[in-house]
Amino acid sequence: MAKEARGDFYPVPMVDHNTRPGTVTRLIIFILILIASAVVFGLFRERFGDPFLLGMLGVLAMIGVGFLFATAIGFIQIAPRSTGDELSKAFVDSMAQGLVVTDAKNRIIYANRAYAGMTGAASAADIRTVEGLLSDVPEASSVIYRLASGLRDGQQGDGEFRLSQAIRPGAGPGARWYRVEARSFRMPGQRQPFNAWKLADISSEREEQERFFLDLQKAIDHLDNAPAGFFSTDQDGRVTYVNATLAEWLGIDLASFTPGAVALSDIVAGDGMALVRSVRPDPGTARNAVIDLDLTTMKGEALPVRFLHRVTATRDGHTGPTRTIVLNRNEGEDSSADLRASEVRFTRFFNSTPMAIAGVDKDGRILRTNAPFLSLFGSAVDRDALDKRVRLDTVIHERDRPAFEAALEKARQRQADIAPIDTVLPDNEERHIRFYVNAVADGDGAEEAAIVYAVDTTEQKALEAQMAQSQKMQAVGQLAGGIAHDFNNVLTAIIMASDLLLTNHRPSDPSFPDIMNIKQNANRAASLVRQLLAFSRKQTLRPEVLTLTDVLADLRMLLARLVGNDIKLRIDHGRDLWPVKVDIGQFEQVVVNLAVNARDAMPGGGELTVRTRNVAADEANAFQYRELEAGDYVLVEVEDTGSGIPADVLKKIFEPFFTTKEVGKGTGLGLSMVYGIIKQTGGFIFCDSEVGKGTTFRIFLPRHVAAVAAQPAAGAGQKPMANGADATVAAAKPADAARDLSGSATVLLVEDEDAVRMGGVRALTSRGYTVHEASSGVEALDVFESLEGRVDIVVSDVVMPEMDGPTLLGELRKRQPDIKFVFVSGYAEDAFARNLPEDAKFGFLPKPFSLKQLATVVKEMLEG
Repeated sequence: MAKEARGDFYPVPMVDHNTRPGTVTRLIIFILILIASAVVFGLFRERFGDPFLLGMLGVLAMIGVGFLFATAIGFIQIAPRSTGDELSKAFVDSMAQGLVVTDAKNRIIYANRAYAGMTGAASAADIRTVEGLLSDVPEASSVIYRLASGLRDGQQGDGEFRLSQAIRPGAGPGARWYRVEARSFRMPGQRQPFNAWKLADISSEREEQERFFLDLQKAIDHLDNAPAGFFSTDQDGRVTYVNATLAEWLGIDLASFTPGAVALSDIVAGDGMALVRSVRPDPGTARNAVIDLDLTTMKGEALPVRFLHRVTATRDGHTGPTRTIVLNRNEGEDSSADLRASEVRFTRFFNSTPMAIAGVDKDGRILRTNAPFLSLFGSAVDRDALDKRVRLDTVIHERDRPAFEAALEKARQRQADIAPIDTVLPDNEERHIRFYVNAVADGDGAEEAAIVYAVDTTEQKALEAQMAQSQKMQAVGQLAGGIAHDFNNVLTAIIMASDLLLTNHRPSDPSFPDIMNIKQNANRAASLVRQLLAFSRKQTLRPEVLTLTDVLADLRMLLARLVGNDIKLRIDHGRDLWPVKVDIGQFEQVVVNLAVNARDAMPGGGELTVRTRNVAADEANAFQYRELEAGDYVLVEVEDTGSGIPADVLKKIFEPFFTTKEVGKGTGLGLSMVYGIIKQTGGFIFCDSEVGKGTTFRIFLPRHVAAVAAQPAAGAGQKPMANGADATVAAAKPADAARDLSGSATVLLVEDEDAVRMGGVRALTSRGYTVHEASSGVEALDVFESLEGRVDIVVSDVVMPEMDGPTLLGELRKRQPDIKFVFVSGYAEDAFARNLPEDAKFGFLPKPFSLKQLATVVKEMLEG
């Protein structure tokens, strides 16, 4: 015990009020009771005698028995301090950090020697709580208040603070850093919690951190001011660090530089990124490479540099962070400045040319390439490929490799005239490449046997195919238009002859049904002719300004009946759609045709979506359709979830008479008619499809912008035309059945087709008109002269030999400026009206027509 008291066994705590007060108090009370009993025996023995003594002894015996019983059940304990308590206190008192424990009333229960030494307490009376020491110190008060508040809520916490001088007086000048921790705990058998505060002087730790930070700052300063540039990137190619030297070269303001905000591809010029990406290390390794390329400064200038590039790869093969030293090839001393400048110029030309270049040896193995070559062929040719000397013909389709071998043989023989080789990539036959093989001059001492140039001709091939397709479609359109024109004459004659026969046969006549059958089939044939004319863009259109939202809303019920119950129809209307100028009837036919095709592509059911929206000029370029011109459009998308269209079929869907349906179930004119209507309206139509996923037709209709100046009022018998010029009486408007179509005017009928002319003469004569006929424009002028101009109206075909209809109108206007004129044609009126004077007044009657339609147009023109 003496050894422990000296304090050399373990430091003695300054304060230790952690005793067993309940046990000692009970022992003292028991001793006092015994003493009091002895005193009572001595004072009252003489007075009360032996009986009283015996009674008192009985009471004491009962007290003794009670004490023994209490001791046995553990209510009273008399035991020495346990070994565990001694070990715990020995550990706490040997701590370097100060520890003080307080009760719920903030009374100190325990404090170790380190706390006393840290706070300058010489005795137990000098010990103060952490709150008492530091709550009034401005530098530490906020931290102490926060921890004390947390303890009251049962929460532990910690904090650090800096004092201008140490807590212990006389510790010497200089600021000190402290770390304080506080937590609450409970002891067994105690209701109130205790609070433990630990205080540590961390000044030396902070000094070490400051020394490390200063060393780091010095290292960064050395790196920033190095004569070479340096940068690092993360696994996504974003620049995370740039030293001051490289930032100065590039014109980057380091004060506003944000790590990760700039990608390496933003500062590498041209196809230099292909050289950078070609460095691919093996999984879990790193790889170094020397790369000559150009960087782009903030001013857009090119900076020739050399990369000492190091790339790491993760274990799963993904590219990791990179570290790169950058050498400025415009700076530095060299024994031959001209030689260095020539090297810089050659490297810049070599890597900046838009043509891919590679040097190959006599066996066709690639020795070196430029950046566009690596960019063109991607992963097929990278640093690994160059290191392994792969053969260049691995990027040439197998069928064209013999041609390349023959060209390489000519190059080995130093032949100058070597034909180019057109091929495709082995893994992508949509990419077309043209190779030029040039021999290396003898005596150069070069390792290369040939220099190979490669040009991507994919775009050129696509344009050639597009031009060929356009020419084919144009030729087919001209053919279809010519056939339709001649066929219209035949149908006109058939329909007019049928009408003449019907005027002489009553419905009860046995021949009446046969005549009606002839007329109905003629009208059906006329419908096919109109489809041909739609494809050739020569049909008659009556465009008007409208909003597609209203048109599609009116079509909803019709489309729902067409697609049936197994297909879900959804129409999404775009907001604030721009107006368009289209023929509403023809546009409805377009939507119906596309809906029917979508229905046929979904025999088992599916979903059909028709959506509209505005597409601004800048957004139109995002669709990447070559034919789509820049401008504002209203987009109509017809999307289905059907079987899709194979790529070989997709190229032919707009061609006339092309169909994938069974014989007798389609004419092949549906989509060709859709194509013609949209093109004639001035719009564009495209189709995107994937087999098994569905098809989407996209129709781009030009936005209609109203003219600033009002159109001049049309004259008598005139209506505004589709193109804004003066137009004519509408063709074949439905007439009232009771309307009188007879007349007594003089009509000059000009038609080169005999059957049509004869039918027209009979039709008008039967209505009371005086009809003179001519088979050409020249003959019509002779008839007009012979009649001395006494002609009330001229009905003329447009296309005729010797002199066509527009020329005839011009000649007649010279003789009679107010002559009334009706054009008859199977083509759209704007096909010829644009060549007429703006003030020309004429009617128009499209072929084929009936007798009643001819009489109606003539009557309206005369009355107009």
